[in-house]
Amino acid sequence: MSDKLRLCCPCHFGLESVLKYEITKIGGTDLKVSDGKISFTGDENIMARANLCLSTAERVLIELIEFRAETFEDLFQGVRSIELERFIGIDNAFPVKGYSLNSALHSVPDCQSIVKKAAVERLKTKYGVNRFSETAPPVQIQFSIMKDIVTIYLDTSGAGLHKRGYRRNSNAAPIKETLAAGIVDLARVRPDSIVCDPFCGSGTLLIEAALKSLKIPVGINRRFAAEKWDSIDSRIWQEERKKAIDGVDRSATFHGIGFDIDDAAVALTLDNAHKAGIKSRLKIEQADISKFVQPENSIVICNPPYGERLLELREAEAIYRKMGKVLGHGGDRQSYVISPHEQFETFFGEEAKKRRKLYNGMIKCQLYMYF
Repeated sequence: MSDKLRLCCPCHFGLESVLKYEITKIGGTDLKVSDGKISFTGDENIMARANLCLSTAERVLIELIEFRAETFEDLFQGVRSIELERFIGIDNAFPVKGYSLNSALHSVPDCQSIVKKAAVERLKTKYGVNRFSETAPPVQIQFSIMKDIVTIYLDTSGAGLHKRGYRRNSNAAPIKETLAAGIVDLARVRPDSIVCDPFCGSGTLLIEAALKSLKIPVGINRRFAAEKWDSIDSRIWQEERKKAIDGVDRSATFHGIGFDIDDAAVALTLDNAHKAGIKSRLKIEQADISKFVQPENSIVICNPPYGERLLELREAEAIYRKMGKVLGHGGDRQSYVISPHEQFETFFGEEAKKRRKLYNGMIKCQLYMYF
């Protein structure tokens, strides 16, 4: 059993409860939930599992220390006290990045150089050298300073976890994979669900629904920064990959139906679904929303067009009216629609049973739930 680590996963605002459930399911303990992130305890296996399996986390960080700092000396001494040699080898690169909000130490470049200097001094003492080649794979140091409280992390993920590897191309207004996965969770998609997206775009919502239903680990087709660290046994990654693949539910009967008015979007969805390994589960057609007939016992999950200019806004509102006519009437039909339009329900013609505030990038949206 490897040593215990304190881990931290940032997430989209509004998805904390979904991520909390996911972390508990993979064996994380002692969870602490705050706005846009969850910290928890786990060993190196759970760190690897989190990278491979968490569908709503933005990345997996190792939380090294938290301390108060109002001066550069406080910052320097705090960082110097960390056992960085546990993770950073003599040849590893160790770049530093971070941010500062509402704190006495407000200059990010200055904080960056102090953190770097403290790390260099610590490692010089431990390794008995004066210079570092930094030629081996990087161990990214991150700092956050909020109201004078400094937290120092190591990033185990590398590229953000929304980069699953299936969406090399996307259309103009894609929804982030991690947000899509959160909406799929909120819609309670099951292994036997029929999921429809009448505005499928690049297919993200349908692909995330398929991965969730079939219990396919979202990170299985990509690599992570910590896989290259000498400090973590490569067998841990092999074990966790094998376990993740063994957990796939091949008996699931999930089926996805996608429409888009644009031929290019149809081709893009099929291409991305092929890369994700779930193309056989989807039926995608070029069609306008007015032609859409929602099957019984199905769940619609969609991110309809949203116009930022006045003309586009009027077009978007006309689409919402059409949606109100064709979605979710009778039978066991459910609809989950994410939109930033404050009057969406008025144009749709029905009040949502529930709403949840979510952020799509920097845009404040509501998830309107009809069931």
